[in-house]
Amino acid sequence: MLTDLEKNAIREHYQNIAKSLPNFRPRQAQREMVAAIANAFSRTQQQEDGGEAPQRNGESIVVVEGPTGVGKSLAYLLAGGIMAQTRGKILVVSSATVALQEQLVGRDLPFVVRHSGLNLSFALAKGRGRYLCPYKLYQLTQLNAQDSLQGFEPKQALWDRKPKSEELAVLRDMADQFADRTFNGDRDTWPQQIDDGLWQKVTNDRHGCLKAGCPNRPECPFFLARETLETVNVVVANHDLLLADIGMGGGVILPSPSNSFYCIDEAHHLPHKALQQFAAEHSLNQALWFLERIGNVVDKVAGVLDKSELAVMATEAASALQENLQEWMMHLADEPSLAAQDGHDESSWLWPDGVIPATLKILVDNTALAARMLLKHINSLNEALSAARRDKNQDSSLLDRLSGDLGMLLARIEQVVDVWDLLATENVEGEAPLAKWITRTSKDKVDYSFNASPITSAGKLASGLWRRAAGALLTSATLRSLGTFDLLLKQTGLNWLTDTTMLALDSPFHFAEQGELYIPALTASPKDAAAHTSEIVQWLPKLINENEAIGTLVLFSSRRQMQEVALKLPDSHLPLLLVQGELPKQVLLQRHHQAITDGKPSIIFGLDSFAEGLDLPGEMCVQVIIAKLPFAMPDNPIEKTRNQWIEARGGNPFMEITVPEASIKLIQAVGRLIRTETDYGRVTILDNRILTARYGKQLLACLPPFRRIG
Repeated sequence: MLTDLEKNAIREHYQNIAKSLPNFRPRQAQREMVAAIANAFSRTQQQEDGGEAPQRNGESIVVVEGPTGVGKSLAYLLAGGIMAQTRGKILVVSSATVALQEQLVGRDLPFVVRHSGLNLSFALAKGRGRYLCPYKLYQLTQLNAQDSLQGFEPKQALWDRKPKSEELAVLRDMADQFADRTFNGDRDTWPQQIDDGLWQKVTNDRHGCLKAGCPNRPECPFFLARETLETVNVVVANHDLLLADIGMGGGVILPSPSNSFYCIDEAHHLPHKALQQFAAEHSLNQALWFLERIGNVVDKVAGVLDKSELAVMATEAASALQENLQEWMMHLADEPSLAAQDGHDESSWLWPDGVIPATLKILVDNTALAARMLLKHINSLNEALSAARRDKNQDSSLLDRLSGDLGMLLARIEQVVDVWDLLATENVEGEAPLAKWITRTSKDKVDYSFNASPITSAGKLASGLWRRAAGALLTSATLRSLGTFDLLLKQTGLNWLTDTTMLALDSPFHFAEQGELYIPALTASPKDAAAHTSEIVQWLPKLINENEAIGTLVLFSSRRQMQEVALKLPDSHLPLLLVQGELPKQVLLQRHHQAITDGKPSIIFGLDSFAEGLDLPGEMCVQVIIAKLPFAMPDNPIEKTRNQWIEARGGNPFMEITVPEASIKLIQAVGRLIRTETDYGRVTILDNRILTARYGKQLLACLPPFRRIG
């Protein structure tokens, strides 16, 4: 439970903010959120030195839906920061978007520190791929820290082709600025756009890293950043980095879960982000390409280390894997599902219910076994190489180069092993199956990719994060679906942790006074796409006054429909139109703002990504028009396998998944209208299913209580 010290600290620092800001208004919902977080984190269980990990059941986890205007970031930074300090933890804040990360580090955290008097140190956490490797840069430019920065020639052997003069110019400039410490090695701080291919040559990667044996270790941007994370109170990360860390066991990139209080903002993205992180895929052509090169690399390593027996075993395993993959090429060429189709560059073969086809069971097992054996032998060579690098009498530059080459192979082999371990996994009765499929592409030349993924991330999140974390907050403006947290709890595995707390905060807005909801009596069903599109074209000029200087946001679920409507608008409205995808997002928004500022109307046509996170307060958005209810089509292999599993258990995937997810998306889309306490406007829904379908009343009941008109 909360101590008096913690209660007093929260009260004092919150009051400090109120005193230092003349226009600050304490909000009841914000205070409720602060209290909920503090109480949850106070229930954290400590692990005794040398003792077993505590059995956690969600007692220190809280799920908070905080509508726009509540001030969620202030609540969790204040409560989480204080509780982390008093309980000896690190506060790890994770968001789904770069924009929120930058806001937290550039605005919200400095605000809390400045106005509350709470002394919080903080840092932004990024993956290895965002940082420069000084050793690689110096190798590519034949440059040592003590050498002149002028007149060097590149090491041709480190390039797979002759480098372009402009590439060398970028590297020279980068080396100059890094040596002068005007560039800190973080890709995001480099003033110009860097080509991805060039950056890959100088970036940090796990397998190619020389770690403690690197001569440039003291100036390595990645390790300096990692060391900083251990000394700050607050680490700001993103969901991808958090999930990557959990996937590696936790505490590898970020602080360990048992020493962390997590504040997971934009938490509605977490289940889908986790599925992406826990899935595995590899290209057949790329695998064959690197397998052909394994013999050359391992022979060089064996020659230096006198490990010929290991090299032979690695080469044999590579040959076995190569043979298996070539056998796959023959099978896949005859598979009807993967036959070439006119007008399509891609086709897929989904294994129903994730069950391995009987005729391929032996080949799947053999491929998985060969991949594991290859990984085992390459790992053994890598360990021997690491031991040799610790021997000061060895040629360190040669060993470092071999270590980098072997590291690149290891990364590729691990990717292949991850895929085949999942493909070879048998279904367990009563548990969700894996989605397994093979895709054929033929854009440039024919290639196949092998894919496998869980259909739910619940199990991995429950075991890898929730049962290990000292405490966690999950928050977003929209977490409930059809009025309950059930969907989120099920997707994240929190439904298994029965002591988890849920809280839905009230909005500070007066929706009945600020907005209205209009559902015109359309005759065409969205299931008849052509008729529905024609009716939208007829309605939009009636809904949008081309002479009124306000912003209108029209949201579509289909790019094709958006483009067709845009082409058929009357001439009076075409000059006002800004269509997502035709301009960069920032340019589009700037033009929209400028038009309204100049006293002209502006219309934005957008897709799903504009239905969330787009902030257009005041006159910038007085009308939101939703063309169609945002039902997702289960068109990818993961969703198809999930739906098959639900149906096999007697369920209805449309009512269990599709409708609840559409409810969240609809609430988010409607949420674009009222962003502040002074906003006003109208939401119009051009989909008659919300009035005629049996699920329509459920969707309507979850929308803000706008005045109904029409």
